[in-house]
Amino acid sequence: MNNVNILSAFANLVANRQTSLSGTATSHNTMNRMGEKLEAYVKDLFCNSFSATEDKKIEIHNKYFSYTGNQNNPPDIMLRGGDAIEVKKIETQNSQLALNSSYPKDVLHSDDPRINKKCRTCENWTEKDMFYIIGHISDNKGVESLEHMWMVQGKCYAADRDTYTKISDVISDGVNSIPDVEFTKTKELARVNKVDPLGITYLRIRGMWGIDNPTSVFKYLSGANGKMANLLLLKEKYNSYPEASRKAIEGLANQNGSGLTITDVKIKDPNNPADLLDAKLLSLD
Repeated sequence: MNNVNILSAFANLVANRQTSLSGTATSHNTMNRMGEKLEAYVKDLFCNSFSATEDKKIEIHNKYFSYTGNQNNPPDIMLRGGDAIEVKKIETQNSQLALNSSYPKDVLHSDDPRINKKCRTCENWTEKDMFYIIGHISDNKGVESLEHMWMVQGKCYAADRDTYTKISDVISDGVNSIPDVEFTKTKELARVNKVDPLGITYLRIRGMWGIDNPTSVFKYLSGANGKMANLLLLKEKYNSYPEASRKAIEGLANQNGSGLTITDVKIKDPNNPADLLDAKLLSLD
């Protein structure tokens, strides 16, 4: 594992306090443009490439990322030999997250039918830890800025995939069992063909997943409340990162005026809230 990881990304945020989303975007739609800029910002956060020219950024990102996705298929970023990253933009701090057709993920599996072939084959992998990065963005007359950020490990946030697939499977099986309707195989819940007498109309039945914002989910963690940025991950995951990454972030926490605190916390197990998991909370004022 290289030293570009979620800890180094958070360290770059602490050290640079870069909050302006100055990257380029191709979309003319305001919402999509803000999402593109946030994703570009997150890439720079991992690689500390804010000051690099656009052509240099391409080289740097290619060095550290094995995959950069699209709007329709998770994840948005995969670190070479490292974690998968999904970036979500919100306009109010407590907004729920729209995940569209992809259910929440504790980890990313290479056999997930909702990821594309390039993602599946860019590395020799079967599972990657998943991190959700949620940015609360403000837009002041076309100038976008990061107001608040959560970085949270999927295993702290989402249940295992059986929890979600069994629900979608039950719904899909129920829909597909309706008599006298012509269904066809699909990655969605169902697709009905030949709805009309001419046989030219079809109906797509899609699942639209969403999840509560980490600000709401982890409001019982008093150390996270009111912070500009939080990173939450399992203690085991924290300790799995290179010593250099851990020492760097801990060094920042020990600097007067850095605004960074690192705390051992207990969080509810997403698969059984009666159990508690050992985790690390990194918070930035």
